[in-house]
Parts: sequence; C-alpha cells; structure tokens
Amino acid sequence: QVQLVESGGGLVQPGGSLRLSCAASGSIVSLNVMGWYRQAPGLERELVARIYSGGLTNYADSVKGRFTISRDSAKNTVYLQMNSLKPEDTAVYYCKLTNRVTGMDYWGKGTLVTVSS
Repeated sequence: QVQLVESGGGLVQPGGSLRLSCAASGSIVSLNVMGWYRQAPGLERELVARIYSGGLTNYADSVKGRFTISRDSAKNTVYLQMNSLKPEDTAVYYCKLTNRVTGMDYWGKGTLVTVSS
C-alpha cells in the first residue's frame, strides 16, 4: 500500500504564490509517476502537472509558465510551485502516484487552494 499526504494549501490573493507538497510512504517502486490534479466545484477532476521518475514533466495548458512540478526521489516527495495564481485556480488539489509496474493509482485526500481577494 501507498499513502500520500498533501500539504501547503490555503487562501492566497490573485497574483500570489503557494507551494504544495505531497509526501509518499509505503511500498513505493522507483518506476512511478507522481502528479497533481485539481477539482473545482461542479467540475471534473483534471490533470495539473505530473512528473515521471526519469524527470519528464507534463503540464496542463492553463498552468504552463506559472506552475512548476518537481520531485525529491530520496524523500518520495513531489512539489507544486504555483505562481501568478488566478481565481480560476481555486480547487481542491490532489496528489496521485501511479505504479508503472502494476498500473495501480494511489490518491491523497486533497488540499484546498483558494485564490481570492
């Protein structure tokens, strides 16, 4: 089993920054993908950014140039640096780890990000 714990959410003004962290523990294989997804009220959960164990990254078009995903493999932790935040970034942000050997997905419980003046 894998457990994921997110932290770093909160209330921020438009144009501000936040840094989310997701710490993974348990049976973690080195070949994995870690990513951030978000879900706003009334909308479906969507990919924000993901990073492969080899370092390859993908971003949603809506966050390119503003958000940066990174990982510390030694700590099994993934980060999401969010700059130039907009009200439309308001959502619950979830961390996901995919075991690329088994295809299993593991999710955290989410952390709320609210962008408002």
